Amino acid sequence: MKRLLTLAASVLALTAPAMAQDVTITNARLVIGDGSAPIEGGTVVVRGGNVIYAGPAGGAPQGGTSVDANGGWVTPGLFATVTTLGLADVSAVGETNDITARGTPFSAALDASTAINPTSQHILVHKAAGITRAATTTMPSGSIFAGQGAIIDLDGDARPVVQARAFQMVTLGEAGADNAGGSRVAAHALLRAALREAQALIGKTGIPKTTEIGKADDVLLSRFDAEALVPVVTGRQKLYVAVDRMADIRAVLALKQEYPRLDLVLVGATEGWLVANEIAAAGVPVIANGLIDLPETFEQLGATQSNAGRLAAAGVKVAINAATMQDPRRLQQVAGNLVALTRIPGANGMEWGRAFAAISSVPADISGMGGKAGVLTAGALGDVVMWDGDPLEVGSVPTRVFIGGVEQDLTNHQTRLRDRYIDLDESDRPKAYDW
Repeated sequence: MKRLLTLAASVLALTAPAMAQDVTITNARLVIGDGSAPIEGGTVVVRGGNVIYAGPAGGAPQGGTSVDANGGWVTPGLFATVTTLGLADVSAVGETNDITARGTPFSAALDASTAINPTSQHILVHKAAGITRAATTTMPSGSIFAGQGAIIDLDGDARPVVQARAFQMVTLGEAGADNAGGSRVAAHALLRAALREAQALIGKTGIPKTTEIGKADDVLLSRFDAEALVPVVTGRQKLYVAVDRMADIRAVLALKQEYPRLDLVLVGATEGWLVANEIAAAGVPVIANGLIDLPETFEQLGATQSNAGRLAAAGVKVAINAATMQDPRRLQQVAGNLVALTRIPGANGMEWGRAFAAISSVPADISGMGGKAGVLTAGALGDVVMWDGDPLEVGSVPTRVFIGGVEQDLTNHQTRLRDRYIDLDESDRPKAYDW
């Protein structure tokens, strides 16, 4: 009975949301996250899970638990975009890996939100790195369509999904060509045909038809997949397009002429700087990979670390993602590199505030959470991170993390291994080595 009660208490702790704390963090080197410079001696006030004030100490309301930052850095939580967080426990173990869906008859209809594991060590490790929210998606395997991605929080409770089916993910370029039959021509034809099928379901009026369309009317997609693309062609769901080559980027932008309602987002865009003015004119944001400075493939021959800086200078809304979807902890490094580029003659980077915004407020805005995540302003979610140093320096780590006003336990598998072996006394061996 005692064991059953303990188990029940554990389940209750997992399913019941923690209560938000009323916290006032003072004496901070405060980063708002909107691209502005840090505020010395700043204060951030969180009440009921939301920020009610962030700025100079003089204007802050009183009350709540007071935390003295002692002049340390305090920022909004980082927003990692285009990740696979929560979709795999051990990537090499197929039973725990939901990142790809080989052999499935579905593509666009796949919904990442149905498989998010909030207790995944990947989520716990990245929370300890200061990432509080993320856009997560499956990856394409048998089709150019990866499916519908979700916006999640990393607080580890039983309800990690903030918004299900937030965007549709499609891959063009070399990877898309491989999934479409070995040619970019086939990949683009497949994408256009799929959008046309979705458009056929709603007609010219944009109102969904009530009559069933038989299989004979389908060209490529099942009815389930075609219906999943209806929000895309009507502009109610973002279309993330992974593409790198300049020519491929232009082909994607041309889709806006055929489907003016498309809410396009370019992902990767390694050669985006070559057509930066065209991307800006189209009003299409970019989630750029800031670490690629040498071509890894033929579609990245124009690779440069100045890509993000040149896109931003042209007026493109630019967010930064890490090189690896499964390990976005390098966001700090990438943003820090952009700051360093401002000091290199001939290179294009970003000033500190803009670089931090590229991993906080800008990806949140692109993901549909503008003003709510990645920023410390009145009404925003209470995602606050305290750091032991400049957050864009590789060696800096969070000391305290709040998500929705709830302070988080930063313990994870990696911290337990660190604590076990940091000062190992061989006379006190782990249990597995006891005779």
